[in-house]
Amino acid sequence: MKSKKLCAAVLAAALSFSVAAGITNTEAASRAEMAKISINQKGSNFKYWNQESKAFKELTSYVKDVTDKKSHNFIPEKDRIAVFDLDGTLICETTPSYFEWMMHIQRALYDPNYTPSAQDKADAEQVLEAVRSIGVPVPTSNQAKAQASVFSGMTLDEFDNYVKDFMETPAEGLTNLKRGESFYLPMIEVVSYLNANKFKVFVVSGSDRHAVRVLCDGIMPVDSDNIIGTDVQYFAAEQGDTDGLKYIYDKKDKVIRGQFIMKDLQMNKVSNIAREIGKQPVLAFGNSGSDSSMMNYAIYNNKYKALAFGIICDDRVRELGNPKTADKMKATCDKYGYITVSMRDDWKTIYGDNVKRSNPD
Repeated sequence: MKSKKLCAAVLAAALSFSVAAGITNTEAASRAEMAKISINQKGSNFKYWNQESKAFKELTSYVKDVTDKKSHNFIPEKDRIAVFDLDGTLICETTPSYFEWMMHIQRALYDPNYTPSAQDKADAEQVLEAVRSIGVPVPTSNQAKAQASVFSGMTLDEFDNYVKDFMETPAEGLTNLKRGESFYLPMIEVVSYLNANKFKVFVVSGSDRHAVRVLCDGIMPVDSDNIIGTDVQYFAAEQGDTDGLKYIYDKKDKVIRGQFIMKDLQMNKVSNIAREIGKQPVLAFGNSGSDSSMMNYAIYNNKYKALAFGIICDDRVRELGNPKTADKMKATCDKYGYITVSMRDDWKTIYGDNVKRSNPD
């Protein structure tokens, strides 16, 4: 059974959302259309931003300043590092929860081709209950262990295909949208704009690194090796319990997924940036307190002019905005000096004009 059909079971049996499975003709921007978004170096062809907004002006003024060789704030190309969170910053995280959480629930509880262990099933039921009661709970290492466990033993191709199938499922709570299309168009413009200005863009996510690679593939100018995320172990299929220092990869082998290593949130984001990039970012974009360490790392004690932007989920017509969450992020931005980006006020569209809440207030 394809993931789209399985998702219908999740909706009907577990989450009771009103969006029906089987949507095949979406009116959001397709992934192919997203891939064609190309903002020029001057930033004169943005389509999806309110160009009078403070956030837009701050961003474009900053880029113009730090790329001007005559400016005392000039940043050499090699040091133009921009980091973006994924969920809630580049892509919707409330359908009704993170992409990887919903895929985990489907795999453990509703996939007829998979039999979870008793522990994996119990863990998934806990995650489901958290999604039912909160929607987007605070991620923990225990949840990450459970999410990794149900995909352990899959080859990379098998996992890729599972993610791709799940990307085709409807984004619950929003009309005319698939999960794989639920990227914020204004933020894809920002990534394109920074790329045109020779910034090296990294996605630094709390979600599974390999899943994020599949999600982002082909729609933004971000190479797969510029994706940082929560990590799992990888083994050779024939390796068994043999230590990796003693095992030689064989022609019969394939690489398979193993268990959870580390959740890429809060200070762990900074640790991974330092380890994998080796440079301090000068731009950071996030949407929650779990991004604060990464954003603070960009703006604190930087030898270059640096900015951080906080995405505020305050649109309750075109998005699944949450006033309490929005107010919390505004307070975080005020506390640390981040520039706020209002989905409601700063963006002309989010996913496309025909995407709205399925159950408006």
